[in-house]
Amino acid sequence: MFAKMRRFKQQLSREEIERILLVNTSGVLALIDGDGYPYSVPLSYVYSDGKIYFHSAKSGHKIDAVNNCKKATFCIIDKDDIKPEKYTTFYKSVIAFGKVEIVGDSSEALYAIRQLGQKYYPDHNIELRAEIEKYNCAFSIIRFDIEHITGKQAVEFIKK
Repeated sequence: MFAKMRRFKQQLSREEIERILLVNTSGVLALIDGDGYPYSVPLSYVYSDGKIYFHSAKSGHKIDAVNNCKKATFCIIDKDDIKPEKYTTFYKSVIAFGKVEIVGDSSEALYAIRQLGQKYYPDHNIELRAEIEKYNCAFSIIRFDIEHITGKQAVEFIKK
């Protein structure tokens, strides 16, 4: 179903993919909107329990696209070191393929928003709890269920 990587020697290990998912703070979510156009949007995220979570407004282009088509991709660029003298870029990136869904279960939504808050505002549990209570009804949580994930790196990173 998913294409095999042509340059398989540059494929990242599962451990490196997990590291990239855990340490990075943003990526680009690609969806298909109601008119059939690709719609990609940069987002903050958290990777937890094998899923990727995003927070969102309750309405807008992104929510409409999620409701239009569940299939999505999410891309994270870990390294992007341009080497003009070599006419190349030393890179590492991850692309996840899967399905997106607006979380309807309030306990899962609360779990996800706490995970997001802890990632971006660590060690501020009291302030975080107050913010969550204040804005609890003002946002949606989108869950990305990963069906396939791959990572690739520049050939220069491969140990010889």
